[in-house]
This record gives sequence, C-alpha cells and structure tokens, in this order.
Amino acid sequence: MQPSPRRKPKKLKGTPKTANIKELGTVDVPENTSSIHCLTIIGQVEGHLVMPAQNKTTKYEHVIPQLIAIEQNDNIEGVIVILNTVGGDVEAGLAISEMLVSLSKPTVSLVLGGGHSIGVPIATASDYSFIAETATMTIHPIRLTGLVIGVPQTYEYLDKMQDRVVRFVTEHSTIGEEKFRELMFTTGELARDIGTVLVGEDAVKYGLINEVGGLAASVSKLKQLIEEKKNGRH
Repeated sequence: MQPSPRRKPKKLKGTPKTANIKELGTVDVPENTSSIHCLTIIGQVEGHLVMPAQNKTTKYEHVIPQLIAIEQNDNIEGVIVILNTVGGDVEAGLAISEMLVSLSKPTVSLVLGGGHSIGVPIATASDYSFIAETATMTIHPIRLTGLVIGVPQTYEYLDKMQDRVVRFVTEHSTIGEEKFRELMFTTGELARDIGTVLVGEDAVKYGLINEVGGLAASVSKLKQLIEEKKNGRH
C-alpha cells in the first residue's frame, strides 16, 4: 500500500501583515497601495538603551526607515501619527520629531490615551494635531534615572537638552515659551514630582494641540491637507 502523499501546508493569508505587527507594530508599511500611511508611537520610545522584554516599546530604529521610505514613495500622499506613549528616550524622540516635521507630505497626529513627556514634541511635529477628549499629556522637566555623575557638566547637558525640547515644542505649536516652562515646573500637579498633566481640552486651550477630536476627524483633516497641497501645485 502506497503512503498517502503529503499535503502541502496551507499558505496563511495576511502573513506579511502579521509579521509587520510583530516587528514594526503597524499593519501596513510604506510599500502598500494606500495613499495614507499610519505611523504608531506606542508604549515607551526606545532609543540608545534596550528596554526590558516586558516593556511595550516603539524602537526609533524602526520608525526612521519607515519615514525615509514614506518620503520616497510617491504613492503615499499623507501620514497620520497615532500616539499612546509614556515618553522615553529624549534624543530618539527628538530625532523622530525632526524627521516628521521635515517630511514634504502632509501629516496629522492624534493623541489617544496619552502623549506624555517626549511624546509632546512628537505630537506637535505634525502639520495639524488632535487629542481625544479623555487623553492626557504630561509636561515635566527632563530627568535621568540610574547612575548620574554629579558634576556641573551633567546639569549643563540636561539644561541644554531641555532647551532643545522647549524650543521645538514652542516653534511647532502656539504655546509660548514662558507658559510652557511654567507648566513644566509647576509644583503640586504630580505626586512627588513637578510638572503638569493636561487632559484633552486643556492641551488645546494652552496651544499644544490644535483640536479635540478622534480618528474620523483626523483622517478627514489629513485628506483636506492632501487636497490643498494638490491644488497648490497647479
């Protein structure tokens, strides 16, 4: 009796997308045919140090190649940035922010859940920004954890790094430097710390975010910006 022929394994549909979720945290990558690319900034922004395995992170070495590919892909006309982040590496967050603001294509950001710490400049780097009604944004001074060498140069480095964040946020939103620093150094707002938590409408009131809204409003605004850019070419 002849052995039955082996069955060929079924090809799972959507395998590449599953891999994208696992590796990049996004369903689609710039090679798709959609004219809008969704970029997610979730968990902790991971920079020069690798976070523990149990931490949910967005690796900046994954985000930067995506942004370069988006800029080069003529099929992509706009980018929507979804943020739900606790913050993270300051230099990595600023690198992502600088790349977003230098894209030639329209961008819209949407803060869902939270856009804390270094998530603030990332949110303001877009052409237009939204925040969900219940979402929060935490503004606080730059802090270091772990071993810090107690010399004047350490303070100067932190001070200059903080100035970079303040300058970026105030240049790409309508909040003034004085008010932003006031919110940053407010005492009594956070337990055992200094800083300010802004919820939804408060972020709009202070000029950090353009508008309170959700996904539909964000996509609609991005389509409007794309259309305006197209009309501006002719």
